Amino acid sequence: MITKARLKALAEEHGTPLFVIDHDELRKNFRTFRKYLPRVQPYFAVKAGADAAVVRTLFKEGSSFDVASMPEFELVHENIAHYPKKKRQQWIWDRIIYANPIKPVETLAELDQYKPLVTFDNLEEIEKIKQHAPRAGLVLRLKVANTGAMVELSSKFGANPGEAVDLILEADRRGLTVEGISFHVGSQTTNFENYVQALNLTAHIYEEAKQRGYTKMNLVDIGGGFPAPYDVSVRPFRELARIINSEIKRLFPKHIEILAEPGRFFVATAGYAVSKVIGKAMRDGKASYYVNDGVYHTYSGQIFDHCKYTVKAFKRGKPHLSAVFGPTCDALDVISMAENLPNLERDDLVYSENIGAYSHASTTHFNGFSPATVVHVNE
Repeated sequence: MITKARLKALAEEHGTPLFVIDHDELRKNFRTFRKYLPRVQPYFAVKAGADAAVVRTLFKEGSSFDVASMPEFELVHENIAHYPKKKRQQWIWDRIIYANPIKPVETLAELDQYKPLVTFDNLEEIEKIKQHAPRAGLVLRLKVANTGAMVELSSKFGANPGEAVDLILEADRRGLTVEGISFHVGSQTTNFENYVQALNLTAHIYEEAKQRGYTKMNLVDIGGGFPAPYDVSVRPFRELARIINSEIKRLFPKHIEILAEPGRFFVATAGYAVSKVIGKAMRDGKASYYVNDGVYHTYSGQIFDHCKYTVKAFKRGKPHLSAVFGPTCDALDVISMAENLPNLERDDLVYSENIGAYSHASTTHFNGFSPATVVHVNE
């Protein structure tokens, strides 16, 4: 964990707004995942924290990667391709899964040369893959329960279980190979029962496919959703891992490869935001502070990710109920209407912790304001 003093010193050195990534925390989170889920190979969901240095650190730890666009694919490609081949272990196949179930034909045509592993969830996608990426290996994405997730995904992606084996057999009929099944229980899932239901459903689909003559599948991708410890209400990761390990051991033989797509779990606690007060006003009897970062920038996760980040002050003093706004002219640019902050003055610094996931990765240049400067520590 980076101390307040270190954060403040970094802000004084590099200016604000500032986004700090702690690579020791990345390594710690990766090792925690591997410790408690030893059978599961993690494929870092690049969209959670698309950064070249993050990719390199996680790759060195042994991570594979989940990408959902060609720019993400290229980001991974460029940052691991220089490693010796013997360390890459057929890296295109073993190190990257293109896990966006819906892909432009241009993307499929570009991916085909790599004989990629890609997800699908409908007949139209099978037709596109057959025509534009016939050398791809396929993974069927199932629709599963997302109850209790902070971000629900099942309404957008996933084949209905009743049509799953029909889709597998149709892909096979067209000369494609379905390597396995994937699912996603929703982002920041605190309802661990979602994993139990999804794993059991996947096992049933495996059995139905076998009964209907399809025996080529050899992997299960349990997706993401692993919750970051934003507050004490989030149960420890080891409890979820115990449940997942038990179900995997019971349902799937050892030859079945188990993948996962952790994103938030790796990067959330590794990120810090530091910004500066650029103005203040009293509005309706409440101190209102304007800072040089906001929801179009590092705090974008408050809108796109439904996540709330606490704003803290470096300065000490009696706390007062305060509002914190971003720098743009848009009324949507509200970081918080209820923060407990001491009396702040122009140029005072504030910060937020646990802001590494779906934050800087979603930043924009709206209103002409540039994204925060990124600083890597303990790289």
